[in-house]
Amino acid sequence: MDEKNDKAKKQILLRISPSLWQELAQWAEDDFRSINGQIEFLLTECVRKRKGAGKKREDEA
Repeated sequence: MDEKNDKAKKQILLRISPSLWQELAQWAEDDFRSINGQIEFLLTECVRKRKGAGKKREDEA
């Protein structure tokens, strides 16, 4: 597999409600990001938190 293609960002089609779009647009503007950048930031944060929560669960077991 080509290393260059592995590092390229992937594109997805995302369908969301107009009201959610407006909320994201306002939030992105408040954070000085594009809507795409805001969505990527939020997803990255959620994945990071999920990984952290998984480690805590493993430690508790």
